Amino acid sequence: MTLSAKDKDCLNAVDNAADMLVAGVDEAGRGPLAGPVVTAAVILDPARPIAGLGDSKALTARRREALAREIRDKAWVGIGIAEPAEIDRLNILHATMTAMARAVARLPVRPDRVLIDGNRVPDGLPCPAEAIVKGDAREPAIGAASIIAKTLRDALMEEAARRFAGYGFEGHKGYPSKPHREALMALGPCPIHRTSYAPVREALRIAGLSPGAGDCGKLD
Repeated sequence: MTLSAKDKDCLNAVDNAADMLVAGVDEAGRGPLAGPVVTAAVILDPARPIAGLGDSKALTARRREALAREIRDKAWVGIGIAEPAEIDRLNILHATMTAMARAVARLPVRPDRVLIDGNRVPDGLPCPAEAIVKGDAREPAIGAASIIAKTLRDALMEEAARRFAGYGFEGHKGYPSKPHREALMALGPCPIHRTSYAPVREALRIAGLSPGAGDCGKLD
């Protein structure tokens, strides 16, 4: 059978697509009152498949940790972090976009395409990109990035719990749970609280401090 020029073009396009390096990108930590926002970029290897990838929030902590180890072993991973001070300076949206661009830049290879979880694409990426709403449940590479970002951020907040006792960071991971809000009001903000967030600003007001008082600490 003789292929037409159009058929040959279609086959070439399929071959090229199969060879493309596609990075999935996701974040963890936009909603918390404390700690960094952590982003990850992951390029999966089709020759080394990983079963069970998906939204990290739907997995048990043990399963997330096991998958994170497997992802780091079998895939290319880049990490981008925005600390509380940067979040307060830029706002959480722009800090997250900046961290995502860092994660892509820190991949050991340059991707041909980037898939971002959500509805926005960061500026300054080195290749075409697409935002996918609920992408962590739809694209395996984004699901892998979700797992890496979540497990790394959880580890950072467990470290923060040892440095800043009394806030319960090891449990709520900085999210505005009732115990966290109560500790915030009782103890006042610590150096990793996000002073641009309303509950933290209120705690500063009660303590008689300005939102810019003190420097936000780093977790690394």
